[in-house]
Amino acid sequence: MTSPDFWNKDQAEITRLTQKHAMYQEKIGKWQDLHQRIEDLKIMAELSAEEDDKVTMSEIHQDLIHLADELRDMETRSLFSDPDDSRNAIIAINAGAGGTEAQDWVEMLFRMLTRWCENKKMDCHVIDYLPGEEAGIKSVTFTVTGPYAYGYLKSEHGIHRMVRISPFDASGRRHTSFASVSVLPEIDTDIQIEIADSDIRIDTFRASGPGGQHVNKTSSAVRITHLPTKIVVQCQNEKSQHHNRDMAMKVLKAKLYELEKSKLEKEKQDRHSSQDDIAWGSQIRSYVFNPYRLVKDHRTNVETGNLEKVMDGDIDPFIDAYLRSKAI
Repeated sequence: MTSPDFWNKDQAEITRLTQKHAMYQEKIGKWQDLHQRIEDLKIMAELSAEEDDKVTMSEIHQDLIHLADELRDMETRSLFSDPDDSRNAIIAINAGAGGTEAQDWVEMLFRMLTRWCENKKMDCHVIDYLPGEEAGIKSVTFTVTGPYAYGYLKSEHGIHRMVRISPFDASGRRHTSFASVSVLPEIDTDIQIEIADSDIRIDTFRASGPGGQHVNKTSSAVRITHLPTKIVVQCQNEKSQHHNRDMAMKVLKAKLYELEKSKLEKEKQDRHSSQDDIAWGSQIRSYVFNPYRLVKDHRTNVETGNLEKVMDGDIDPFIDAYLRSKAI
């Protein structure tokens, strides 16, 4: 970037290099900050030990716990190798067979993922929401905005299986339910995905989910069908047809971008486009509520009996293990 001819490059290349430079600067700055804080705590600990200052030593202990968490997060980020890992994410959760039970499972997974996002200080924005007929959610699509959102959450792509005694079954039988979680990188505006007007069909309809007074009064919801690939996306949670159309086009471009990448990268194809990956029964993770309590990831064999903690958003052990398995 310091070379005289750097700014003579085309704008796309300049943008790519400056973003890469900023990313490296952020990483180096974070490591330097962690190192300095550790050195400061070391000095404080030595002084506190000399003065037998138990209050300060307790505060130092808490600071070290926070530093250890930050260090683990830095280690996890070092496992990111996909150029898309730093992007925001688009997540869609859909109910499998099982009616109300499966739709309730979608709502539980939606809460689990949004709680994880809250804990990571990432923003979630629902762009499509189809409620269940009796309870739960049939399908929900939302964006996650934050550093390396896609890099972290791509580990959740696949089929999630739940086993429990259904609260919707009066006879108290045990049910097995499935939901699919699809995770895509949100592409930047500088990536050009050309979509011909003749290749899409745009339909409008009345929104059906939560969203304020505009819902069910005007045909503000938008559904876009990409005719060559048969990809269908829709958005109904924005306040105008124009905004819904823009968001739906953004999701469509993300899906077309991912589809194109999957053709070029076999590993990505296995992860995102394989039919086996989205078929019921090929679950990546199982959540057993009864007769025992266990969450097990079938790709890495990581498991925990603390089901409540996982459902409250603590999925970091599964994410870390998945990233490490891909880095081998």
